[in-house]
Amino acid sequence: MTTILFNKPFGVLSQFTDRGTEGSPRPTLSAFVDVKGVYPAGRLDRDSEGLLVLTDDGRLQARIASPKFKAPKRYLVQVEGTPEEAQLAALRAGVTLRDGPTRPAGARAIAPPALWPRDPPVRYRKSVPDAWLEIELTEGRNRQVRRMCAHVGLPCLRLVRWSVGDWTLDGIAPGTWRRA
Repeated sequence: MTTILFNKPFGVLSQFTDRGTEGSPRPTLSAFVDVKGVYPAGRLDRDSEGLLVLTDDGRLQARIASPKFKAPKRYLVQVEGTPEEAQLAALRAGVTLRDGPTRPAGARAIAPPALWPRDPPVRYRKSVPDAWLEIELTEGRNRQVRRMCAHVGLPCLRLVRWSVGDWTLDGIAPGTWRRA
C-alpha cells in the first residue's frame, strides 16, 4: 500500500489531468507527484491549500472521503471580519446550508499561524479586519468550510487544510510530499 501526504499549493487542481474547458491548462497533481497508481482521498478546491492524502488503497480512500466514517479534517481559515462568540457558536452547533444541515464543527479563534506566503497573496484592506479560525469537520461537502463561514458572516480569505485524521502538514513544504 502506498500513501502520500502532499501539501497542495493554491491554484492546483486535486486531480492528475485537467479536464476543464478553459483556454490554457491549469496546474494539476502530475506536476508535483510522480508516483503511479495513487489517487486523492477526498478533494481540495483549486483555491484551497494544504494536506491532500493520495493512496492506492481503495478502503483508505473511502474511510477518508466518505462522511459515514467521520474522519476528522482540521482547517486553518483566514476570514474577513472579527469573529464574535455567536458566530463561532453557530459553527460549533452546525448550520443549515442549501444542501441541508451540517454536522457540528469544532471552531475557535486562533492567533495567525506561521504559514508560508500564499501566491498570489491574500488581498489586504486597511479598513476591513481579518482573523484566523481553526475549524474541524467530520464531513466534507463541496466548499463546506467556505460556505459555513459565509453563512455566519465571515467570508473566507484563505483556507489551509492542516490535518486529516492523525496526518498533518508538519514538515511538508507547499508543492512537496512525503510517504505516510
